[in-house]
Amino acid sequence: MHSNGFFLKDVAGFLGGYYAFIALMNGVAAVLLWKRKNQAGWAIVWSVFAGAMMVLASLALSGSESMVPALPSAVRTLVNKLSGPMLYTVGTMALFTALFVFRKFFVQPMVAWSILNIAMVLMGLSMADENFAAIVMKPDNVPIVGLVFLLAFFTWVATKQAVVNDERIAQGLPPMEKLDDEKVLVWPDLVYTELICMVAVSAFLLFWAIFLPAPLEEPASSVKTPNPSKAPWYFLGLQEMLVYFDPWYAGVVLPSLVVFGLMAMPYLDYNKKGNGYYSIEERKFSYLTYQFGFFVLWITLIILGTFLRGPNWNFYGPFEYWTPYKVEVLNNVDLPQMFWVNLLDRPLPRPPQGAGTLSQIGYILLREAPGLVLLGAYLLLLPPLLAVTVFRGFFAKMGFVRYMIMANLMLLMLTLPIKMLLRWTLNLKYIISIPELSLNF
Repeated sequence: MHSNGFFLKDVAGFLGGYYAFIALMNGVAAVLLWKRKNQAGWAIVWSVFAGAMMVLASLALSGSESMVPALPSAVRTLVNKLSGPMLYTVGTMALFTALFVFRKFFVQPMVAWSILNIAMVLMGLSMADENFAAIVMKPDNVPIVGLVFLLAFFTWVATKQAVVNDERIAQGLPPMEKLDDEKVLVWPDLVYTELICMVAVSAFLLFWAIFLPAPLEEPASSVKTPNPSKAPWYFLGLQEMLVYFDPWYAGVVLPSLVVFGLMAMPYLDYNKKGNGYYSIEERKFSYLTYQFGFFVLWITLIILGTFLRGPNWNFYGPFEYWTPYKVEVLNNVDLPQMFWVNLLDRPLPRPPQGAGTLSQIGYILLREAPGLVLLGAYLLLLPPLLAVTVFRGFFAKMGFVRYMIMANLMLLMLTLPIKMLLRWTLNLKYIISIPELSLNF
């Protein structure tokens, strides 16, 4: 299903208002740059850009199928062909790395403003595609789109403040937070600010409820379930984990480890720098660990589950029609089968008929030996190896107990991306598979 004339007429008014809003946003920015910042060059750039957006708005309001701005069909087809969970995950990791390495460039206001405008224009051009609009403009997903932009904005604000503080600390100056640390009273300063925010948010939600229908569906029925059947957006990360792990690990162990890790963080942290002010250079390891866990292993999974997982939990491209008849043939195998059958060309070790309990346990351990060896080396041998190489300084400052807790929490966190990559590259289902005990990993 691709864009058609009837759909474009329905969405033309929205796209016209959308481009007009971008034009207004850039027009205000141009005035502020001209009047307050004395940046005439940038003011002219964004004024011209605002004019271009008004042209797009007028084209969209025309409602003509040939006039409404849209991404070329060849581009949409190419994006769909290149889309996949492997490219998506590797791409998000590469983006995360680039944003960290070149953070001093990306925190520049004009760079961030340019990226915001590019993202908004691409979204507008993409919404002229019926398949893309059906997902992004779904009432359930509209708040998630807004949350993505808000998350990007507040992350940029915090990163910019951290970069400024790191530069000041390198020059021997105190961080920005120390320059204005005057204490204020809860009443009236804090309560007055909270009251204004409450009124503003209430008015916003009122207008939201008027113009965007509530996504209410028919009463639940056991004979008619939605396809795909998705959890609420804040649980979509867990639902995605269930693709790669057993429910006991993805739904119980990993979430419990996240809670435990957050509780243990103050006791594991030995670095007293960065308390009360933003900094990256003084807390680089903590910053990277948290950002990787939050953005790459949580936010990106929510986005994937919301916009790219369709019927039968198959992966769909951004401009691909969500047909329930899409079939993806996957021949996922367990590590014991890969080792004994595929590599050694031998059958899986099985106990003979009438074997005792100890004999059965022995055969199970022999069958799962490759996975047990790998998992044991990963959790038992890798932490000491890291302690004498990469994390030598951490081990010296944290001590044995705190270091081992930190190292194992980090390694267990990394089991998710490792298992995802193994599934997509080697079709590996489980590293350890013991159906006799309903225990799989």
